[in-house]
Amino acid sequence: MTSFQSTIGDEEGIAEELAEGQREISIAEFFEKNKHMLGFDSGARGLVTAVKEAVDNALDATEEAGVLPDIYIEIEEVGDYYRLVIEDNGPGITKEQLPKVFGKLLYGSRFHAREQSRGQQGIGISAAVLYSQLTSGQPAKITSRPKGQSRAQYFELIIDTDTNEPEIKADEETTWDRPHGTRIELEMEANMRARNQLHDYVKHTAVVNPHARFELREPGLDEPLKFERATDELPAETEEIRPHPHGVELGALIKMLEATESYSVSGFLQEEFTRVGKKTADSVIDNFRDVYYGRELAWSPPRAHDDRDVAAAVAGAVANKGKAATTDFADGIAETVAGNDRLSRSELATIVDNVAETVEDDTGKTFGGTVRENAVDAAWQAISGAGDDDGAGDSEDGENVDPSESSLVADAYALVDDATSTRKDDAAVRAMAEALARRFENLDGDAFRITRDDLERLVADAASFVTEQHDVTFGETARENVVETFWSRARTVPDDPPKVTAIAGDRDASADLLEAMRTTDILAPPTDCLAPITAELVEAGLRKEYDADFYAAATRDAEVHGGDPFIVEAGIAYGGEIPAEGSVELLRFANRVPLVYQRGACATTDVIKSIGWRNYGLDQPGGSGLPNGPAVISIHIASTNVPFTSESKDALANVPAIEDEIELAVREAARELKSYLNKRRSMQQRREKQDVLGRILPEMADKVSEVTGRPRPDIDSALARIMNNVSVEREVNDETVTLVVENHSDVNEQLEITDIVSAEPTDLSDGTVVDMDGEWFVQWKPEVPSGDERELTYAIDGDADFEVSVGGVETEKLTVNA
Repeated sequence: MTSFQSTIGDEEGIAEELAEGQREISIAEFFEKNKHMLGFDSGARGLVTAVKEAVDNALDATEEAGVLPDIYIEIEEVGDYYRLVIEDNGPGITKEQLPKVFGKLLYGSRFHAREQSRGQQGIGISAAVLYSQLTSGQPAKITSRPKGQSRAQYFELIIDTDTNEPEIKADEETTWDRPHGTRIELEMEANMRARNQLHDYVKHTAVVNPHARFELREPGLDEPLKFERATDELPAETEEIRPHPHGVELGALIKMLEATESYSVSGFLQEEFTRVGKKTADSVIDNFRDVYYGRELAWSPPRAHDDRDVAAAVAGAVANKGKAATTDFADGIAETVAGNDRLSRSELATIVDNVAETVEDDTGKTFGGTVRENAVDAAWQAISGAGDDDGAGDSEDGENVDPSESSLVADAYALVDDATSTRKDDAAVRAMAEALARRFENLDGDAFRITRDDLERLVADAASFVTEQHDVTFGETARENVVETFWSRARTVPDDPPKVTAIAGDRDASADLLEAMRTTDILAPPTDCLAPITAELVEAGLRKEYDADFYAAATRDAEVHGGDPFIVEAGIAYGGEIPAEGSVELLRFANRVPLVYQRGACATTDVIKSIGWRNYGLDQPGGSGLPNGPAVISIHIASTNVPFTSESKDALANVPAIEDEIELAVREAARELKSYLNKRRSMQQRREKQDVLGRILPEMADKVSEVTGRPRPDIDSALARIMNNVSVEREVNDETVTLVVENHSDVNEQLEITDIVSAEPTDLSDGTVVDMDGEWFVQWKPEVPSGDERELTYAIDGDADFEVSVGGVETEKLTVNA
């Protein structure tokens, strides 16, 4: 019965009719109907995304020009619409490039560049222009003044979505008070419901770009929000790198092979890839030979007691060279062969060539190509038994002939015995060796060339035969061991690899080259293509925007994913003015850009949730999920190719290599937090204990004095000893002032002691004096070992007032009576 679907299209002319309705779609037209893919799926989010794209462009432009960024953001209500203005102090854009930068999607300079940058595809700012014209019908208004030019250029433009080309509405010169920079003004349908996300974006951008200054003006703000820079140090300049062999896919490799000017594979590898020199290229080519040609199995040459006579075999294959020359030739080959543990046919051919040249020099007899080939054939048969009619063979009933008649079987037996466990009996090992030897002899040619895949199939076939005929099982592990043993003893062939053009035209050969590249150990890509923030500036950014009690940061070493290098950095701020209620604040960054949306879909969030935060002193209900507490956790990924989950670049994909580095970076910073919290907890317990003792000891001292009739004991020194504190006491004897420092703690202490004196001190011991308008600051930095004391002395003339301060030790561990 004919199905309904099979009759579709039977009507005459249907194909032509369908063809008339088909046309090419421009990228601008596509995103016109799919603007949600770029982050413009609502008025609230569209405004935030437009700010983000413009600020990203401004930061990239200023940094590339070596200018510390000053970025101005203004949002203003205009009737039913919002006007967005972004200004920067960058190098400006030339008149020729400006329309394309803002009015053409997929136009940019960084898509093919393998170096860290905020933008890649050339979609961001032009997508904001497209969203603006779609929702308001107004053109984008752009002013740009390149550095060194007396006047600025003013454009009004829209994007022609049918052609993905800018349509100029105005083009004129104008004046502008900035000496250089770019200004873009967009009017769009939007709202301020995402005000918090907007503020977060700007604040977080200031955190991750501590070298930049931002100012934000918007409706409802009495004063503009200003974010000052924390450093005058620009990010390190990055260098573009070539692709890494481990990150190339087959289609890209074929395209590179077709486009290269190199003729040889070695030249292609060294010129087109990073981290590939001559030595590495040779390793790749050897691996390529293994995959493309296969390896040659190597066999044991005859020993002294062996009845295989290599010399006799060679002598029998040589004619008309004279007895002496023939004997020297045959004996030379036999002696060299005997000195090798294993030989492949190619290695034997090299030996024959070397011996022939030596004998030619000594005797004057010429051993040409045919003679050498005959000698190789004869010697190889003596070594391997290849082609020997007396070798082992399968009989029709599955019985085997005497294996001792085949040198191939003997060698295979030794290798199988070495590869399999001691639980395999001799009969099983011998049966497997014989089955393998028969299959090796059936390989094309006498060189026993075989690829690893074919070797695996051959071993599996032999194992199945042995199981069927001898009821002996060779499991998967035993088979893998046999394969590895034979393969590791096989030899890479000396054949030259095909030329680049031949590989480019052969998909299978290109795939073999790709496999060889991926299996070769190659140094990770250089990291000068990356500009990490550095741990110091990660911490500085957090300090600038978050008033906390504790900060820690960590920058990991570079790692590689898919041939692209990346660096993970983490920072933690804790306590202070950070809200204690609810979950911690998680800041996610990629190439110095905040990821504001899709937190739940981001690999960064998944990693933070998977960490056991109770081990680091933070509350984590249920033992998983985001921890609670007054903390901010910052994660930054710097890479030449950040793996986002979508075109809107709001979340990182779950790449195991990157997730592992995120976890390691966070744990590194979290260990410092744990140490801080443990120390703080210990100090809190010490403070509580000291408070209790501070109430009890005075009462005890008063009682003791009352009962004994003696003066009240000094409780300060007693308290210091009980609490294992560092005590500082002053003794004044006539004109000599002594500060006695006693360390009752169990660790050495490095103190900073300053005594402010109203009279000029003299005869100072190991310290310094600074005169400050009639007051003298006497300073020491003594190191006091555990259980030891130091005396710091000076002299004064007459009465004086004293005020001592002690640093270098926690207040809770300090008792001062001075």
